Amino acid sequence: MLIFARYFYVQVVRGEAIRSRAVGQWSREIPVTAARGRIEDANGVVLADNRTAYTVYVRPNAVADKEGTAAALADVFSLDGAELFSRLSGTRVSELTVARRVDKVLAERLEALDLAGVYYARDNERVYPFGSMLSRVIGFTSSDNAGLTGLEKYYDVYLRGRDGEIAQPSDLVGAEIGGAPRYTPAQDGLTVRLTVDVAVQAAAEAAMEQVYTQYSPKTAQCIVLDPSDFSVLAMAASPSYDLNDVPRDDAQLLNELSRNGLVSDIYEPGSTFKIVTAAANLEEYLRGNAAAFSPQYIFNSSRTRTVDGTTVRCWSDHANGKHSRQTLAEALQNSCNPCFTDIALALGTETFYDYLARFGFGQTTGLDFAGEAQGMLVPESAVRACDLARVGFGQSVAVTALQLACAAAAAVNGGYYYAPRLVKEICADGQSTQLPAVFKNRTVSEEASALLRSMLEKVVDGGSGSRAYIEGYRVAGKTGTAQKFENGSLAQGKYVSSFLGFFPADAPRYLALVIVDEPQGAYYGSVVAAPAARQVFQGIIDAKGIPAE
Repeated sequence: MLIFARYFYVQVVRGEAIRSRAVGQWSREIPVTAARGRIEDANGVVLADNRTAYTVYVRPNAVADKEGTAAALADVFSLDGAELFSRLSGTRVSELTVARRVDKVLAERLEALDLAGVYYARDNERVYPFGSMLSRVIGFTSSDNAGLTGLEKYYDVYLRGRDGEIAQPSDLVGAEIGGAPRYTPAQDGLTVRLTVDVAVQAAAEAAMEQVYTQYSPKTAQCIVLDPSDFSVLAMAASPSYDLNDVPRDDAQLLNELSRNGLVSDIYEPGSTFKIVTAAANLEEYLRGNAAAFSPQYIFNSSRTRTVDGTTVRCWSDHANGKHSRQTLAEALQNSCNPCFTDIALALGTETFYDYLARFGFGQTTGLDFAGEAQGMLVPESAVRACDLARVGFGQSVAVTALQLACAAAAAVNGGYYYAPRLVKEICADGQSTQLPAVFKNRTVSEEASALLRSMLEKVVDGGSGSRAYIEGYRVAGKTGTAQKFENGSLAQGKYVSSFLGFFPADAPRYLALVIVDEPQGAYYGSVVAAPAARQVFQGIIDAKGIPAE
């Protein structure tokens, strides 16, 4: 009975595992590489694909003429013959990889030589038809076709597929012997389809390249969202790099060029943040909060406010009646800091921080992308009046571009906040799995949102954002100019210029945030970023054939 039990254990319980080990000992496996899944834009345009290549292997124990084989391989693949002969003469490994990414011509030359112990297998080389387009988002793969950065890494489990093999019976030293080979087919990776639209991406990239050339900033970046569900339509940054020619030999440069700053970097947003403050005020006014200011309220025309011994100033000197008798709409048009200081202080810490949470600040948005930062907020328990005052107009708070774009979208789309997304479906064999938009929470009411949209349209139609105006189209938005902090103090001459806009103003379909880091020469958001946003919107209008109203 003991013998029978042992027999049952070996043959049945452990049988398959032991048979697999045995097959591995008496066979030589030739890998069959799975094709990596494609990455496509929202309309099926291929952004990442494969090109057939070959990998060449040698089993030293099966090579009779090592010197001659080394010389032949060195000639075909332009290798060091002496080094290759030394590797073939070693006994530490049973198999060597001689060359990767070999094209068909060289593979055919190798096959004609019919070298004992030398064989090749199909491989795949990753190719990117648009080169540098979307480079900081798509990312790139390793020499083994594993995702290393960006979406290539985040969705690697879907893209990589499963390799197969051809197991050829062989003797102890790996030489082939008679017998039928065992074939295990490869399972190719799945297709990942993005929310990104190539036409919108091209418009954003062209605008960022122009800004980078004109103002020589550290970076020029743009994100475009669909405000209805926070689908990412474009993420552009300049400078960029060609995904087909990744600078792998310069780790520092590669890290700088491949980092998606729209998701991973934080900055003080400046006046674009006033969109959030205005939204909170309008919602509280409509709810009957006596502390909130009505749209008709006239703010104090003084250029300064003193809070906790610190002074908040408007960028304008308020001379000759400038910024006098301002309503909320006019305060947005003029980008007057003291008015938004008044709003933040009037709403109070608890109420204002409640809105900051609703709009997603101090937390990640949930984008399907690695490395997202959560921004920085002074803890509610530690915030002082002077901190709250500055947060009201976009200082003493650090956000990611993605956070700010999502917050603005939730302020102007009727108050609906979604988790942003880059991928909308996974496809295989004609079947697709949809990845729907995920609703998170309400921010403000439809009525407050509509009021805000009308105010922001006036910012472009006659206010500080006038350089984003497009004749015949209802563009709305807000400019921003923030002086950078370094080592705890203001950095002289270093600014972040931005513009956050959308169109059509009454029913937003496209929302864009442009951020230009340390432009040289001009630095106001109204001068540097607003025209770039206009170029983005004009590119979208032209590509989509959107008629004027």
